[in-house]
Amino acid sequence: PRRSRRRKSVAIAYESGQGDGAEQGTPEPQRPRWEPRDWRQQLERIREMRRNRDAPVDEMGVQKCYDSSAPPQVMRYQVLLSLMLSSQTKDQVTSAAMLRLRQRGLTVDSILQMDDATLGQIIYPVGFWRNKVKYIKQTTAILKQKYGGDIPRTVEELVQLPGVGPKMAHLAMNIAWDSVSGIAVDTHVHRITNRLKWVKKETRYPEETRVALEDWLPRDLWSELNWLLVGFGQQTCLPVNPRCNECLNQDICPAAKRR
Repeated sequence: PRRSRRRKSVAIAYESGQGDGAEQGTPEPQRPRWEPRDWRQQLERIREMRRNRDAPVDEMGVQKCYDSSAPPQVMRYQVLLSLMLSSQTKDQVTSAAMLRLRQRGLTVDSILQMDDATLGQIIYPVGFWRNKVKYIKQTTAILKQKYGGDIPRTVEELVQLPGVGPKMAHLAMNIAWDSVSGIAVDTHVHRITNRLKWVKKETRYPEETRVALEDWLPRDLWSELNWLLVGFGQQTCLPVNPRCNECLNQDICPAAKRR
């Protein structure tokens, strides 16, 4: 069993295509870059379906949850907190919790001074709220001690914080620091890109999906993808009973053809 686990990790490590030939100095033959069939047309049609910007993510997503008039450092902290609250939680619930927090003056110091019971009452009923109380307190203490009350500027440092995963880190880099570090893949992006066959082979986890998408998707589209597909997933490409009959891609979507 130990040997099979080691083989699996090696396979993942070499996913980017760096093989023995490169190590020995032998140039690898240029292979045609893989792209999904019809992806540009599918993307344009999804943009058309999202033109009205009226999905929950547009009105109550993380980019709407922080105080844009706050000092930059406070704003960035609020972005990170809203991302932590948003995991396994509907945008409407996250937005309401953030509003209640902001009404009390949402800063690093105000959270550190707040007892756990009060914080829990304020953020309830976000998903896994008890765990999030613990993570928020731990992360906020680290930000105060290690980063002077600001949030880290790299994905590597962000994912070291309790309760912060890769999707949150890439979104925090984009929204808080205006830096595109990678594609933020949540359940909507994971589900939809697999349905559209935007991955070479089916992926099981969002992180696998992120790696697969970043391998071919032009970098100038990375920032747009999360917002675009989350709203599309909330309104049309639903987890259960997707509204294929309302989708402009129904004639070129591999998943729609099976229905």
